[in-house]
Amino acid sequence: MFENLSDKLELVFKKLRGQGVMTEDNIKDALREVRLVLLEADVNFKVVKEFVEKVRVRAVGTQVLQSLSPGQQVVKIVHDELVSLMGGDEDNSLDLAAKPPVAIMMVGLQGAGKTTSCGKLARHLKSQRRNPLLVPADVYRPAAIEQLQTLGRQLGIETYASKSDQDPVVICRDAVKYAELNGFDTVILDTAGRHQIDDFLMSELVRIRDEIDPREILFVADAMTGQEAVNVASGFNERLAISGVVLTKLDGDAKGGAALSIKAVCGKPVKFVGLGEKLDALEVFHADRLVSRILGMGDVLTLVEKAQSVFDEKEAARLQQKFKKNQFDLEDFKNQLQQIKKMGSLDSIMGMIPGMGKMMKQLGDAQPSEREMKRVEAIIDSMTRDERANHTIINGSRRLRIAKGSGTTVQEVNQLLKRFTEAQKVMKQLQKLGPKGLMRGMGGMRNMLPF
Repeated sequence: MFENLSDKLELVFKKLRGQGVMTEDNIKDALREVRLVLLEADVNFKVVKEFVEKVRVRAVGTQVLQSLSPGQQVVKIVHDELVSLMGGDEDNSLDLAAKPPVAIMMVGLQGAGKTTSCGKLARHLKSQRRNPLLVPADVYRPAAIEQLQTLGRQLGIETYASKSDQDPVVICRDAVKYAELNGFDTVILDTAGRHQIDDFLMSELVRIRDEIDPREILFVADAMTGQEAVNVASGFNERLAISGVVLTKLDGDAKGGAALSIKAVCGKPVKFVGLGEKLDALEVFHADRLVSRILGMGDVLTLVEKAQSVFDEKEAARLQQKFKKNQFDLEDFKNQLQQIKKMGSLDSIMGMIPGMGKMMKQLGDAQPSEREMKRVEAIIDSMTRDERANHTIINGSRRLRIAKGSGTTVQEVNQLLKRFTEAQKVMKQLQKLGPKGLMRGMGGMRNMLPF
């Protein structure tokens, strides 16, 4: 989503390089361009005006720190102000410190991804060792109840048995009682949406709120709708006093204005962001991490958290021993590819590594793709167990059989085997160098990828 914004801000910062002190003139020119970039990104114009003024006050006359260029200094100031704009270090965690069951009411317009977000949130809470109950309370949209029930089955999370001919207020009230009697500590209410705000919708939501007294009222906003999402969030906040925002479709190609200005306009924190259609594609929102991504600085903390959530410590220790003994084989490699895929798309993972986003753009068509990863898996799947354990036995006839079985060419099989052999040699050398050598070798990791 923020690729275009990142590119344009980078161009602005480049123009400031080579100057000793930031003066009124050079900072004025830079901020004029920053203002245009943010407006083009569909950020609220009042928010842009206030933001630019805050940056100007901090930047004008600031002596450039030793070893930092003016461009770097401005990046730091813009970074700090963007973080502040999006909530800063404000605690945006869910308020679950209440007698269970704690009710979370999900509201928003139809099509924003509300029902899917309910499933994602339930999965997130389950990973936090909570016991959530999903409650379908949208009796108007066809198949809305069935959709949430399907998500519940996929996640192994119980869904309350509501019916489309029931009053939504009664559904929510009875669901909370059911949760209390059956040991659920959290109730997630999937309420009805409309294509636009109307009195009937709001009156129903107000009645549910007054009956249930939810601990959290989360407005689900489609980031692809830009400033309209901000306007709608303000409307919901006026009637319901929402406690936070869930921004969906942040992995899309929208300009990003909603993400940058919704907190400043509504005064309510963004608590979660949806970064894909899969049920694990929900992240706790951290303003500083998102700003780092926007400014091309990566997001190592989120990358580490994702890695910790999918990689098993015992498996990691086993692989380390195999590396030391030079026994890392193609089956191990395929398993690692599958673990990486669980962390999200390759583009999103690379974007979290500082500097890697820009490198991926420079590589263009030469960069690794999801399709190439699938092709590698297909080649390995077409091998026998013995061939995966010892790739040196793969002769010409075996390569032809593997190529036919995987729908690839012999040349592609040869390339995989060649790169894998090189990777084994590099890993063996890095093990001899120890931790420092291993870190130095990380820069050449792309050459070790077998695609």
